[in-house]
Amino acid sequence: MTKIALITGANKGIGYEIARLLAEQGVTAIVGARDEERGRAAAERIGQPYVRIDVTDEDSVAAAAKWIEQEYGTLDILVNNAGITGGHLMSAPSEATAEVFRRVYETNVFGVVTVTNAMLPLLRRSEAGRIVNMSSELGSLAMAVDPDSPFAEVNVIDYNSSKTALNMITICYAKELKDTPIKVNAANPGYCATDLNAHSGFRTAEQGAAIAVRLATLDEDGPTGAYLEDAGVVPW
Repeated sequence: MTKIALITGANKGIGYEIARLLAEQGVTAIVGARDEERGRAAAERIGQPYVRIDVTDEDSVAAAAKWIEQEYGTLDILVNNAGITGGHLMSAPSEATAEVFRRVYETNVFGVVTVTNAMLPLLRRSEAGRIVNMSSELGSLAMAVDPDSPFAEVNVIDYNSSKTALNMITICYAKELKDTPIKVNAANPGYCATDLNAHSGFRTAEQGAAIAVRLATLDEDGPTGAYLEDAGVVPW
């Protein structure tokens, strides 16, 4: 039976590659995007369905969940990929504003909770539901305080803290769902060249997508409540 997946923010970058790679494995990979024109174009390129979803808009999320239920009746994989930066990656923490924080958290944190809660009833119908939250090594507290870490000097208070919050959200859902077939994990794609960082990353979007695809297709012996990258476990 074909698995059904929803990938948010999938019209470009890592999200698009996740959808494309899942589709190559025979998964029906629903391209979720708030921009309908770009979302439909991306979905057409890989021959997959599109649904409009703005993770910061509860009505939009509810409508997407309703559409998935009507079209497929269930959901096997949810990849919470949509994410933004505050646009001030070189700013000092003391220069951050509450407005920027709210904008980043609306997508990277609150949006994940909104989408996950809306899709959980559908995921519970799956024989092996999988939730993948796209995190970052910049969300690791251990790496942030390690002076030998290559990320120790990347002191971006809004984006980094949003990914730290996302990691805890991952743990909380994994705890709630530990006695169900649903597995919940955080994925670190690494520093990939995408619009998020003006294509300054040294990894490709396809390389960054690989860990999400692996976690989305875990077998029953796979982990839950973990923070993982290609090389293995990322320190919290």
